[in-house]
Amino acid sequence: MTAGEERERSVPPAGDGAGAAAGGPRPVDALVAEIGSTTTVVTAFDGLSEEGRRRQPGGPRVVGQGVAPTSVADGDVTIGVNGARARLEAAVGPLAPRLTLATSSAAGGLRMTVHGLTQRMTAMAAREAALGAGAVVKYQTAGRLRDHDLRRIEEERP
Repeated sequence: MTAGEERERSVPPAGDGAGAAAGGPRPVDALVAEIGSTTTVVTAFDGLSEEGRRRQPGGPRVVGQGVAPTSVADGDVTIGVNGARARLEAAVGPLAPRLTLATSSAAGGLRMTVHGLTQRMTAMAAREAALGAGAVVKYQTAGRLRDHDLRRIEEERP
């Protein structure tokens, strides 16, 4: 498989995709976006929660997966995440995740802001975790986010 084919791939669901309401998005327990240096992968999981196990007897399973080029160089990783999700939903239909998570294995270049409840504990821990993952920390806050914090975060475009 060439790199181009890898970027364009999406993995269809196992089974018949039953469970979506007629015309509505299919509920799933989680969408997980893994943002790598070259590719972003969005994977849908079901059967993780009690409700999900009712929908998906037999335990947790991968509903499907979509892959797109990572957009770190464009300054906005959500472009790649949205592209991967679009490919996933093209394969399995619209999804309504209970939880959405993102991880990064990209080696540097990710712009992040970090936020914690207290400056000395959680904000510093968040900063150290972000730096340890290779991120460029653009802004750090502690306590309640105020309007000026939100404006600054928007300006930084993490």
